[in-house]
Amino acid sequence: MPQNRSDQIDAALLAAVVAHPRDLTGFVASQLGVSRQTTAARAGALVESGFLARSGTTRPTYVLGLTRFGEFEHPLQGLTEDQVWSHDVAPLLNNLPTNVIDIAQYGLTEMVNNAIDHSEGKKLTVTVLSKDGEASLWISDDGIGIFRKIASALNLPDDRLALLELSKGKFTTDPARHTGEGVFFTSRAFDHFEIAAGGLVFDHLAGHDLDALHENKPQDVKPGTTIIMSIATDSSRTLKQVFEEYSSGPNDYSFAKTIVPVRLAQIGDENLISRSQGKRLMQRVDQFRCVMLDFTGVTTIGPAFADEIFRVFAREHPNVEIVPIHAVPEIQQMIRRAEVARDQQKSDVPSA
Repeated sequence: MPQNRSDQIDAALLAAVVAHPRDLTGFVASQLGVSRQTTAARAGALVESGFLARSGTTRPTYVLGLTRFGEFEHPLQGLTEDQVWSHDVAPLLNNLPTNVIDIAQYGLTEMVNNAIDHSEGKKLTVTVLSKDGEASLWISDDGIGIFRKIASALNLPDDRLALLELSKGKFTTDPARHTGEGVFFTSRAFDHFEIAAGGLVFDHLAGHDLDALHENKPQDVKPGTTIIMSIATDSSRTLKQVFEEYSSGPNDYSFAKTIVPVRLAQIGDENLISRSQGKRLMQRVDQFRCVMLDFTGVTTIGPAFADEIFRVFAREHPNVEIVPIHAVPEIQQMIRRAEVARDQQKSDVPSA
């Protein structure tokens, strides 16, 4: 039998098992016009691989196994994210702990909603795989690409700078309908979160504050946006913990704190020396009360860059706390120089 026919039978068995647990092989044989022996053989293979579980011998009963897989395609026009979750994805993850299901639902609905409202595409593909202690979701559209969309909205000179805006959080091209928090919190809720579009890859791993930027080889570039999210099925992480980590206090549920990877303000091999780069880095961060600037991967900065952030911006936004982290001694000296100049200006202001 050709492999594609086997795949078709497997997909039909997995799709029908919930509604036809006691007559699964007969139902699918009739549905596809193949012999019952053929569907029984494929059902046996799915049992061996963990996708199905079987009880009884003469008239076996089938249920979904611990390994779950599904792939679904939808036209974006008229689609709703809760439809994708409740109809396609939730039934495949119903054997997971509640906290993991909550994270999967949050991430899936946020990312599907982004594709519906922002991608300008026509088709959405969602793939689900829960296997060997890990649950993964793939969400792909055929639209304009998320980084190109952000770069166009902000008139950025390079699509790579769009990753900087995603890292900050609170960015949306439609503020009337979106908070811009979805990508940020989803990336922190999963163990691994990745967005690929237009040859660029935004990558975040749990336990690492620093978001990563990769570039795909030209032959690997696909149209639209692809998002990959995965989490251990025994993870103890909760959405409440993720939200609280970036709030300003235990009783404050607002998105008040962010971590900004400073190196994402660079384009290519350029050094961070100019005021314009400093302004680029600090764009929109006045929406937060605490901004942690992560200097990981940055070995030097110029005096104008430091001055723009730690004197000019700091004076203009006194309610924003700027906290540099992972800065090498040379950078710490530049920062301190700008802070001294700022403090000196404060002392020079005559009292009323």
